[in-house]
Amino acid sequence: MIAQTPPAPYYAVIFTSLRTEGNYGYSEMADRMEELAKQQPGYLGIESARQETAITVSYWKDLESIRNWKMNMEHLEAQKQGKEKWYAQYKLRVCLVERDYGWEK
Repeated sequence: MIAQTPPAPYYAVIFTSLRTEGNYGYSEMADRMEELAKQQPGYLGIESARQETAITVSYWKDLESIRNWKMNMEHLEAQKQGKEKWYAQYKLRVCLVERDYGWEK
């Protein structure tokens, strides 16, 4: 599903990862993090594709909202487990969305 974001400007956090072999609770934790992120102030939406190379883009009202999400206790635990068992490599990018547009049939 494509996230229904408000008019720009807003922020996007792009998380790209290469997975290790095995699930080890990854799917359940990813679902929980998505559910938890939706409850955070400033959260605007999410788009995710989870394959060998996974890309998750979450959208936020402002940088403070992103910082608060980063420091969420459950999210901190997920980050720790990710480094220990789920990710061979990851990259995180924080971007200011200055313009967006779309089309729908």
